[in-house]
Amino acid sequence: MATDKEHSLETTMRSNFIHNMIDEDLAEGKYQEVYTRFPPEPNGYLHIGHAKSICLNFGTAKKYGGKCNLRYDDTNPVKEDMEYVNSIEEDVRWLGFEWDEKRWASDYFDTMYDAAVQLIKKGKAYVCELTAEQMKEYRGTLTEPGKESPYRNRTAQENLALFEDMRAGKYGDGEAVLRAKIDMSSPNINMRDPIIYRVAHATHHNTGDKWCIYPMYDFAHPIEDAIEGISHSICTLEFEDHRPLYDWVLNEVGFWNPQPRQIEFARLNITNMLMSKRYLKKLVDEGTVSGWDDPRMPTIAGIRRRGYTPEAIRSFCDDIGVAKSNSTVDFAQLETSVRDDLQFKVAARNVVMNPIKVVITNYPEGQIETCEVENNRNVPELGEREIPFGRELWIDGDDFMEVPVKKYFRLFPGNEVRLKGGYFITCNEVVKNEDGSIKELLCTYDPETKSGTEGGNRKVKGTIHFVEASTAVKIKIREYQTLMIEDEEGNLELNPDSLHETWGYAEPSVSDVKAGERFQFFRKGYYIADSELTTDDEKVFNSIVSLKSSWKK
Repeated sequence: MATDKEHSLETTMRSNFIHNMIDEDLAEGKYQEVYTRFPPEPNGYLHIGHAKSICLNFGTAKKYGGKCNLRYDDTNPVKEDMEYVNSIEEDVRWLGFEWDEKRWASDYFDTMYDAAVQLIKKGKAYVCELTAEQMKEYRGTLTEPGKESPYRNRTAQENLALFEDMRAGKYGDGEAVLRAKIDMSSPNINMRDPIIYRVAHATHHNTGDKWCIYPMYDFAHPIEDAIEGISHSICTLEFEDHRPLYDWVLNEVGFWNPQPRQIEFARLNITNMLMSKRYLKKLVDEGTVSGWDDPRMPTIAGIRRRGYTPEAIRSFCDDIGVAKSNSTVDFAQLETSVRDDLQFKVAARNVVMNPIKVVITNYPEGQIETCEVENNRNVPELGEREIPFGRELWIDGDDFMEVPVKKYFRLFPGNEVRLKGGYFITCNEVVKNEDGSIKELLCTYDPETKSGTEGGNRKVKGTIHFVEASTAVKIKIREYQTLMIEDEEGNLELNPDSLHETWGYAEPSVSDVKAGERFQFFRKGYYIADSELTTDDEKVFNSIVSLKSSWKK
């Protein structure tokens, strides 16, 4: 059922400052086609921050009838793995996008090497043998200019020979680099003779052992964009200070007409979410989480397993917009996007947690009848389902209070409530175990009050749900909180209570649930059958989001 809450791929993303810049470029005839790219490094799983970039790059191309490439920044073979490549492609497709071409930075290694040689011949690059510590010392500070390397004034012939020695493997890792010769007194530290090639004796997944020198990202990226004909190179704000180097490489290496235009936007920050690949990898490697797809992780794989939908993520990214300055989005807004999407898609199921046994003493023993309840009151087209009703039932622990507080309208001794889809019942007696815990509630029902009948229209203040005891399915429930919480000083730390496993009883239809199916647990929240743990014999559900939100649009 299509609603105004849904964000399909046919919906045109709202305009932003990047689109305004693109509109100007097109109006001036600078570009004939909008061509973007999404350039992840395959050194980890993508997180929800990358989802914003995916939606922006692919969505922009779609809006303008252009193209978008998926290009892997595989310039660092030490950290890269095909597992990450496969996960990235799954994530992009899950979000609903398809690339026009799949490219690799390594496709252009020969061209990049030739470009480096060209810079050397022009006197714009030199081989430097300073150590990393010395280079840091020579670089200077934000307030003090840097010092020139003693190797800076080598001749082009010397540099060509030394660069060839680097390529031939005559240097070990870290013993020599190729640096661009720009300006050691530039107020922009990125322009102080940045490294454009380094030695790395490592087998590359794509080029094998052909190379033992690899280009740096700041050198490789503008060349890749130019070769592919990218019109607008959209990246996050931390690359703003790198833009002069991006343009310098394009101007010095070759003449592309038109040249790609780099535009920066603010990355996505969400409260209580730490989106650092390095930190997330540490959590995985140390076993703090079960894997990259642990439902507590902010990875796209994690939120997919948690039960978030691609429509909700696209809607969230569209709602928060594209900004020029960094800010932090409340996690509650993300949950609202998920909740708004699921409420029009998901059918309800009766599940009771912390179950309490109810025995209806005046109901015939051995008799089981069916009651009809709606699957989703927001979507009548989803119809109704039948649930069993009998003498013994389970109700939710939150729906009974032996000594009720003021304005508590659920079940308590002497009070009458409506069982959703069933009858009115009254609690007459509380039977306890020797330790004082509740064994069962003895109740009576009014046989004239079944839902859907004339007697069922009688007014009562409280309505609760139930599960018939003899047909109930025991399920495991994994409740989640954010993986990170703020300490007293406002710093993020691991939340020791991020996962709580419990169990409950569900209506019998849940026995046929398959991994990945989502439901609303009536009056509780939205849940998904875990993709890894759910089997024919055991049903394990992950909490997706609660029904209530503290965040208001």
